[in-house]
Amino acid sequence: MDQSSTNASAFSVSELAFALKRTLEDAYGHVRLRGEVSKVTRHSSGHVYLTLKDDKAAIDGVIWKGVVRGLACQPEQGLEVIATGKITTFPASSKYQIVIESLEPAGIGALLAQLERLKARLQGEGLFAAERKQPLPTMPAVIGVITSPTGAVIRDILHRIRERWPCHVLVWPVVVQGDQAAPQVIAAIEGFNALVPGGIIPRPDVLIVARGGGSVEDLWAFNDEALARAVAASKIPLISAVGHETDTTLIDYVSDRRAPTPTAAAEIASPVLAELRSGILDLDKRLTRAGSRVLEDRRVNLAATARGLPRPADLLALASQRFDGAAGRLNSGLERNTNTHDRAFMAIAGRLAPALLERPGQVKAERLGDLSGRLDLAIGRTTDQAKRRARLPELALRLGNAVERRLALAGERLVGLEKLRVSLDPDRPLARGFARIRKGDGRLARQASDLANGETIHLVFAGQQERSAVVTDGASNSQPTKPAARKPAATDQGSLF
Repeated sequence: MDQSSTNASAFSVSELAFALKRTLEDAYGHVRLRGEVSKVTRHSSGHVYLTLKDDKAAIDGVIWKGVVRGLACQPEQGLEVIATGKITTFPASSKYQIVIESLEPAGIGALLAQLERLKARLQGEGLFAAERKQPLPTMPAVIGVITSPTGAVIRDILHRIRERWPCHVLVWPVVVQGDQAAPQVIAAIEGFNALVPGGIIPRPDVLIVARGGGSVEDLWAFNDEALARAVAASKIPLISAVGHETDTTLIDYVSDRRAPTPTAAAEIASPVLAELRSGILDLDKRLTRAGSRVLEDRRVNLAATARGLPRPADLLALASQRFDGAAGRLNSGLERNTNTHDRAFMAIAGRLAPALLERPGQVKAERLGDLSGRLDLAIGRTTDQAKRRARLPELALRLGNAVERRLALAGERLVGLEKLRVSLDPDRPLARGFARIRKGDGRLARQASDLANGETIHLVFAGQQERSAVVTDGASNSQPTKPAARKPAATDQGSLF
């Protein structure tokens, strides 16, 4: 056909493409689209490109960077979602697509499927490993609780801690349901971990994240990936107490300990003060018994060792014998020594000058005086040497010390036996106002069942003073009957009680 024969103007390709774009955006400015996510691509710019499909068709989609972090759920391969946005075209390739403004799971099945995929990924990263979990403190001084400030959960936790282990409790109030729950719980965990030990606000020794039971949607905030990573990164041991015993959330797997209920979390975090006191008393008694056994064993060993020691007379016998022998040989030795020196003197004197021979009496007297002095010195040295060889002073000192120690040990044992005798004296309680009860045949009455109604008993007081009495039934509500008059005995028996 000749172009001049028609008045229709010709569109350019770009004019037609943008005209179609405006038409689609005007007609489908707001749509909700349900489908399965596939081909998820996260671009380095922050945008997310994906494809929504069902069993018969598919449509491309894009999520701009500013919208991604505010989505209710993150797009994942195979997840069924409901996307809200507008239909537009991409003129460069003549394709239509949906610009997604919000994204939410299509149902419970999709939520659980997404949760299972997230659990598998975190488990692969090792966040569920038992070796990374921290032990809980045995006796915490400060317990941090992250929960709603209203409701029965916080009251149950505070009441249980106050009953078992009165300590300082810090409560960080948060919302526990909805879009703001996960960010607030994350902020609370990071805030507690940021506290400095010993600061104005005490740093908790253990944390409790608690919430009451609810549906899967109510507890879904605690399946948040960022919250799970914050729990895993906490330097303070953390107990998860979300929901009831049958409820399970993602933070239960990454926390250091899971409690079936908030009340059970309080019991896990706090010991029982009464049980600790009872245990300490039991250990104290065991320590006392062990110490007594050790002392008794040492006392028996010391007594056995003392019996094996020799007597002081036996220790000195050999030394005394050696001393007597040396003293007996001393006189004869001195005489022989004197005779030897005398003979040597006389031999030398014969060779002296004639002048000396003219006065032999004077020289001999001088010589005898000199020999007498030397003899005294020799006797003293010999006696000292004999004493040193016999070691008499040392043995005497050791003997005295041994005797003193034996006397001291015997004195201590005597004092201990005297204390034991006084403590076991049956008359000692009588001085404090007690009385000993004897039956008519002289036997002791140790309990109430040993006494019969109307039986005559004897009460023994301090100083062996005795009084007699008649047993009556004290549990009866009726007035006691007046005892029948009896003829007084020949001896004065004393008044009846």
